[in-house]
Amino acid sequence: MTPNPRQSDLLRQVSSAGSMSVEALAERFGVTLQTVRRDVTLLAEAGLLTRFHGGVRVPSSTVENIAYRQRQQLNLQAKQGIARAVAAAVPNGCSLIINIGTTTECIARELLRHKGLRVVTNNLNVAAILSDNPDCEVMVAGGTVRTRDRGIVGEVTVDFMRQFKVDIGLIGISGGEADSTLRDFDVHEVEVSRAIIEHSREVWLAADRSKFNRPAMVELAHLNRLDRLFTDAAPPEPFPALLADAGVRCDVSG
Repeated sequence: MTPNPRQSDLLRQVSSAGSMSVEALAERFGVTLQTVRRDVTLLAEAGLLTRFHGGVRVPSSTVENIAYRQRQQLNLQAKQGIARAVAAAVPNGCSLIINIGTTTECIARELLRHKGLRVVTNNLNVAAILSDNPDCEVMVAGGTVRTRDRGIVGEVTVDFMRQFKVDIGLIGISGGEADSTLRDFDVHEVEVSRAIIEHSREVWLAADRSKFNRPAMVELAHLNRLDRLFTDAAPPEPFPALLADAGVRCDVSG
């Protein structure tokens, strides 16, 4: 499904709060309980929300991510705002590695008017988007293509990334926890992301507010490996202090 504006806003509210009651959502949007229940039913059937007695929450699991098509729509406006902020910070004539993720795909769309970019990616969606920019050279990593999201992973992909040293590595994550770890669900994807971090002069993380305090099984890195964080709302506690201690610049687009 493609959520309507109210449903998209409902998703953002639940993502920010973690969970909300049906009554609280009805009051927040000034609609009837029946309207909220109808929205919640549609969003739950699409896999974007999980229902429990009297309320809803964002689906969460430490071992499995939300399906790719659902993640494309989840917090879409926030991702687009983050993408615009990232693109505004990317100078013309620089080199980048862009990894797997729906937020990084939004960033690719915002880079279509940039000039002189050289982009390395393990994301076939990013490659397809940026191939429409005649002033952008795109290099696609070898490896195994995941059918669910067209991401490329595996040892060949890691070895490919190790050939480069780029100006900016643009990465996404599935979750960040209060022990300052950045996490994801797929160990093979994490291995590629680690190689991107190692071979980038600056590492920029693009993550919307739903990623904070979200558990995932595989540790990717710690906050101190980042240079900049782009997000759509001020990070919740304890992240402001963690980011300050790690020396990470935080850019809030919301």
